[in-house]
Amino acid sequence: MVNSRQRRTLQALQAEPVNGTLEWERIESLFIALGCRVIEGPGSAVTFEKDGRRATFHRPHPGCEALRYRVRAAREWLERIGALP
Repeated sequence: MVNSRQRRTLQALQAEPVNGTLEWERIESLFIALGCRVIEGPGSAVTFEKDGRRATFHRPHPGCEALRYRVRAAREWLERIGALP
């Protein structure tokens, strides 16, 4: 179940121009709320799996903001799993 903060994150992911200051933690929280399984990888790598589909991301460091390319990749992942039209 998606809470109000996660709904705001979903809206922020869809915004144009792409938001480059969105906290990665919020995106991960949204993925988990949508039923994605988290698979920790080496270093900063993290894979999300939903219905047999997988997407691998690298958590931002040292900062916590998901830069524009990560936001775009997160948006594409949400489209692939059917969470976005």
